[in-house]
Amino acid sequence: MPHPDSPPLAVTGIEAAVIGLDAHWLRVRWRIEGSARLLVPPFAGKGRTDGLWQQTCFELFIKTPDEDGYVELNLSPSERWAAYDFATYRAGMENRDMPRDPDCTMRLGGNMAIFDAAIPVAALPPLPWKLGISAVIEELGEDEDAQAGEEASPVKSLWALRHAPGQPDFHSPACFAASLAAPERA
Repeated sequence: MPHPDSPPLAVTGIEAAVIGLDAHWLRVRWRIEGSARLLVPPFAGKGRTDGLWQQTCFELFIKTPDEDGYVELNLSPSERWAAYDFATYRAGMENRDMPRDPDCTMRLGGNMAIFDAAIPVAALPPLPWKLGISAVIEELGEDEDAQAGEEASPVKSLWALRHAPGQPDFHSPACFAASLAAPERA
């Protein structure tokens, strides 16, 4: 759902789901409905980059239930990514080591887009997890003040499975609204 303080322009909904988990990869998909005005960062190639949340970006927060710390992953359609460890709520931030780059793929349709991310499981804490799945969506605005030939200002909406009251904050414990259990032994 979008945060009430940051409504979207054309996007009508986002679905996010864990679509696969094996010994090597965690696969997550975001499906964006109403993507006609979606602004997608240009291809930049794989690599760690800070500040991805300033444009369209997909985020995953992972926490083991009995720990204060958590992992934040920022994944961009540009194929850039960032991974951080937090010791507690918004404190003790450090870069998280990744054994290899996540794989990120953006597919655009007429009025729908899909963003898929595959994250190396070796970089993630042990299951079970509490998950926060979110997105920063940037759309081309409708700026009546723009002069002929100028682009309108971009508009951002902030999406999460659940939002805490008040200002948008993907780090809030309220945003860790999904769970993923450890697989049962066969």
